[in-house]
Amino acid sequence: MPDDALLSLQLDHVKELQTRYESALADHGFDSLLIASGAAPYRYGDDQAWHFQGYGPFLHWTGLTGREHCWLWIRAGQKPVLWLYQPVDFWHANRPLPEEPWQTFIEVRRSQSPEAPLLNDPARLAVIGDPALLGAAVGERNPDGLLRTLDETRVRKTAYEIDCLAHANTLALAGHGAARDAFVAGESEFGISLAYQRATGQREADAPYHSIIGLNDHAGTLHYQYYDTQPPGHSRSLLIDAGVRFRGYCSDVTRTTAGPGESHFAAVIHGLERLQLRLCDMVAPGVDYIDIHRKAHQGIAALLSATGLVTGLEDQDIVERGITRAFFPHGIGHFLGVQVHDVAGKPTPAPEDAPFLRLTRTLEPGMVVTIEPGLYFIPSLLEPVLAGESERYLNRELLNLLRGCGGIRIEDNVVVTETGGRNLTRTP
Repeated sequence: MPDDALLSLQLDHVKELQTRYESALADHGFDSLLIASGAAPYRYGDDQAWHFQGYGPFLHWTGLTGREHCWLWIRAGQKPVLWLYQPVDFWHANRPLPEEPWQTFIEVRRSQSPEAPLLNDPARLAVIGDPALLGAAVGERNPDGLLRTLDETRVRKTAYEIDCLAHANTLALAGHGAARDAFVAGESEFGISLAYQRATGQREADAPYHSIIGLNDHAGTLHYQYYDTQPPGHSRSLLIDAGVRFRGYCSDVTRTTAGPGESHFAAVIHGLERLQLRLCDMVAPGVDYIDIHRKAHQGIAALLSATGLVTGLEDQDIVERGITRAFFPHGIGHFLGVQVHDVAGKPTPAPEDAPFLRLTRTLEPGMVVTIEPGLYFIPSLLEPVLAGESERYLNRELLNLLRGCGGIRIEDNVVVTETGGRNLTRTP
C-alpha cells in the first residue's frame, strides 16, 4: 500500500497536469480532450491478444496499467472524468480500484461499454489514442501539434513521478541482486529470469520491457531476447538489463557480473563502472546530453588503452578512427518515465557521430535520463576494424580471450535537480 506522502504527491501531480493540459488545449484552440487508454490487439489469425500496458498520456494521468477501453476527459476549469471499463463478465476479472486521494480530483464513473462515452457539450474536442480503437468518438483525432505539446508535458517530472521512479529502482535493485546470486549459483538464463521476477514480485509481462539476460557471448547482443533453459558449461559473464513498473513508471537498470576466474573481464567491468559514475556526475542543468555521449567515447578510449585492448594510439585518435564505436555502438541513454524510452527526447536529429542516440536535448531540472555506457566484443563490429588499417593497434590475443564474455553495460537512472543530478539507482 503506498504511503500517505506518495498519495498526497499524486494529488499534486494531477493538479499540475490539469494546469499543463489546459494551457496546451488553449494554445491549440481546443476546449476539451478525450484520452483513450487503448486495448491489446489480437494476434493475426488467433483469438488471443497481446499483453497490454497502456497509452502514455493515460498512464501519465492515472498510472493505471493494463486498463483497457477506459476514457479520460479533460476540460478547462472542470474536474476530469474517468470512465473505467468494468463489464459484467464471467470470463475475466475486473481489477478493483483502490480508494485514493486523486479520486477527489478526478471523477470516476464505471462503464460496461468499450466505446467512447457520449459527452455533454464537449465544444471543440480533440481525441487521442490508438486510431484503430477510437471507434465512433467525435472530435479531431490525434492532432499533431497538440500531441507534440502534450509530449512536452512529460519531459519535466513532478515530485510524484520522481518518487515513483525511485521506488521502481528500489524494486529493480532487489531483482538484480537476486539475479546475480542466481548467476553465481550456476543458474541458466531462464533460471536467472525467474529469480529476478520472484524478487521483484512482477510478472515479466507486466515489466516495462522484456528483460535482457545474457550469459557469456549472449551478452554481446544488445537486445538479446531469448533465455536458454540450460546453463552453459562454464558461466563466464552475466549481463542483465531489467526494470520494474511502479504505478505506471519504469526503471531501466543494467548490471554486468564476471564469473569465477575472469579477472581480465572483471577489471574491464571495474573500469567501465568508474567511467559510468563519472558520466552520471555530469548530469546537471544546462549540460548538453550529446556532450555526455561524447565524453563516454573519450572514456571508452582511455579504458581501451588502460586495459591493453588498444595500444600505440592516443585516446583522441582511438575515437577519431571510429574504434570506440566498434566497442560502444549505441547511445549513452534516453529519457525515462511512463515509457522506457520516454517521449520528446529528439527535437533535433541525432548527430552523425551518434546515430543511435535517443536524446539530443540540453538538460533541465525535472528531466530523468539513463546513463548506460557499454563495451562489447561483437564480431560483426570488430571484424571490419581488424581487417582495416587500425588492425595493428588492437590486441588480438586479449580480444580473443574476452570475446566469449560478450560485453558489458552498466546503467543507472538519474534525475536532473536544480543544482546537479540525483542517481535514483545508486541512492533510490
